[in-house]
Amino acid sequence: MTNKLQLFQGTTIRTIWDSENEEWYFSVVDVCNVLSGSKAKDPGAYWRKLKQRLKAEGSEVVTNCHGLKLKRVAKSLVKEDL
Repeated sequence: MTNKLQLFQGTTIRTIWDSENEEWYFSVVDVCNVLSGSKAKDPGAYWRKLKQRLKAEGSEVVTNCHGLKLKRVAKSLVKEDL
């Protein structure tokens, strides 16, 4: 798997390319940041709260999110939902 940074509307989204399965994985936190229009002060907290609400509603979407280690802009690894 290869870590890459993608730009969407001028905002960085961390991604991983799995060449074996030919699939892209995107950081949910980064996508939430873009979709919220960067209004969320803490996109990680925004995602955690959204995930909590989805689970409370019985949504199974959240069960398909798996944590993988992605590089931050500062080059350290952090576990993120994908």
